[in-house]
Amino acid sequence: MATAFHHLSDYDPETVPSAQGMRFGIVVSEWNGEITGALLQGAHDTLIKHGAVESDITVLAVPGSFELVFGASRMVKSQVFDAVIAIGCVVRGDTPHFDYICQGATQGLAQLNAQGDAPVIYGLLTCNDMEQAEMRAGGMLGNKGDECAITAIKMVSFKRRIG
Repeated sequence: MATAFHHLSDYDPETVPSAQGMRFGIVVSEWNGEITGALLQGAHDTLIKHGAVESDITVLAVPGSFELVFGASRMVKSQVFDAVIAIGCVVRGDTPHFDYICQGATQGLAQLNAQGDAPVIYGLLTCNDMEQAEMRAGGMLGNKGDECAITAIKMVSFKRRIG
């Protein structure tokens, strides 16, 4: 049985509002930096492609994926950004550490997003192995960073429409 893959970077550019005048904060984990760096590049390039300018994109790094919650929280509280993108990558190991990090980061980012001050975009890869991460960071499945940028633009537009 063949598996159909959805390329994360496939989207209709006509459905994406202009990012001109939108301010984006990106908090990125240093852990698994080869993956998070590729995700960051994808997000950055997609924001620029849709009208954002360099001065409206701020990137700050945190040590690991668990720290994404604190980083995103501080960015939201600053009230400088229209949306915050959290980028990280956790790869399953031999201990339950993977589960705790993924659960804590996911819950924390979801709580921040639900507060409604600014959209917080979930860009945390939770993969069983490094091959899965590579496939989602510019490999066969595209780049999750692209998807996060598109989501951020659309959510800022959504918030602006409803106040």
